[in-house]
Amino acid sequence: MRMAGWKAATLLAGMALAGPAAAQQAPARDTAPAAAAAAPAAAERTPNRSVTRGSGVFNGVRVDYTATAGETFLPGPDGNPRAAIFSTSYVRAGNDPNRPVTFLFNGGPGSGSLWLHMGAFGPVRVAIPSNATDDGAPPYPLLPNPDSLLDVTDLVFIDPVGTGFSYAMPGVDPQEFYGVTQDARSIAQFIRLWLSENGRWNSPKYLGGESYGTTRSAAVLNQLEGQYNDVALNGVILISTVLDFGAGADTPGNEVSYALNLPSMAATALFHGKSVFAGTPTEQLVAEARTWAMDVYLPALMQGNALTGERRATIRRDLARYTGLSEAFLDRADLRVTPSRFYKELLRDRGLTVGRLDARYTGVDADSAGETPDNDPSFYGIDAGYTAAVNDHIRRTLGYRTTRNYVTIGGVGQWDWRLNAGRDSDTYMNVAPYISRAMRENSGLRIFNAQGWYDFATPFFAAEYALTRSGFPRDRITFTYYDSGHMMYVRDEDRVKLSEDVRAFIRGR
Repeated sequence: MRMAGWKAATLLAGMALAGPAAAQQAPARDTAPAAAAAAPAAAERTPNRSVTRGSGVFNGVRVDYTATAGETFLPGPDGNPRAAIFSTSYVRAGNDPNRPVTFLFNGGPGSGSLWLHMGAFGPVRVAIPSNATDDGAPPYPLLPNPDSLLDVTDLVFIDPVGTGFSYAMPGVDPQEFYGVTQDARSIAQFIRLWLSENGRWNSPKYLGGESYGTTRSAAVLNQLEGQYNDVALNGVILISTVLDFGAGADTPGNEVSYALNLPSMAATALFHGKSVFAGTPTEQLVAEARTWAMDVYLPALMQGNALTGERRATIRRDLARYTGLSEAFLDRADLRVTPSRFYKELLRDRGLTVGRLDARYTGVDADSAGETPDNDPSFYGIDAGYTAAVNDHIRRTLGYRTTRNYVTIGGVGQWDWRLNAGRDSDTYMNVAPYISRAMRENSGLRIFNAQGWYDFATPFFAAEYALTRSGFPRDRITFTYYDSGHMMYVRDEDRVKLSEDVRAFIRGR
């Protein structure tokens, strides 16, 4: 994930209850405090919550559940609340203390949990086009989601401070929560409070995140298991993974990132009919591209200006075959194509750009001769539907009352990327070692990694590179792949597949 300009705004990174399109059991609302226009002092307040009951069929199993939408106060050392974390929990009737529970969040940093909630795993989903076209204007259908995981696990969708309806208390500087470690510490505190309140300390526990949410998953895992009063986890679900920010940084001088992006470019060129490998299965092509990228391309790039003559010509020819770009363009780019240039160049002859989050999407820029795209068509093609859906579901169906706006993405300030206290910066920001350490110290911990072929925000080869380094037990990591991009669940077939894959992972404990 690269944190500049419009790109930063696109990092994410997405039924049983009765809704406009559902003919199921209507929710029965319990009494809960509603938000007042003028909130009382933090010390006098109680968390604002709404509790409803619903029922639905998930993976063919009828599940009655309680939905709780509302705040959990995070106390400081003096016992006074310093922040309110908003979450939406779905707990199967009976509150079985031995039933698995899965805590889920999205990324950003600065994104609410609406994407995974309303797109993948919640009991209700928003229906937007599955074929990588724009979601248009409302109304957006809200449908029962038979692919929800409620048949195998309770679900808790978490909005970190600055996202969703979560916030720092009056008088508390929200920057206290805006950083890799600070954010993870607050989420770990929330999880401990939730387990205590719901009597679930001995339940099998799973953590799941998307995009920066995978970074958060690693950091939260470290907060939960990296000390003696730990909360042991059964599994971590990584969706569109970014862990090693050093290797994946698209910055001059980092030759590794060009190799890590190459297989995604090959898959995208094939999808859009710009590849000499037409008719080759995507999985077969990316396997070949992986090998070429590491065995041939990266060693060539590391020769720098010593790469000349016939050797350079051979690399340029093969790079053109994989990327679908002309040899003339690749020569001018010195055999190093950044993703932003690729989005603009691949379909320039058609007057189109390709998406960053999902390169199946295409867009039209005001200036087709420019260097980089105006915006990401794979984000503006979905955001309106999800924003409308989460507000409608939480406010109307779940009955949560508040005067706050739901912050979908971009709600946090300057992010503190430091991992090591007392240092001004981390010269190589990588949270993957948090996961490998936890796996070595918890023999029951397993990792699930899901990636889309057409995702340039968190390329699949970069995720593989981070999770296959020394120190990782290979036999406890599952890799799955999808014919879509960053949010693979926007494609109907891949939403079903993702649900089946995660369900099998949870059952496999």
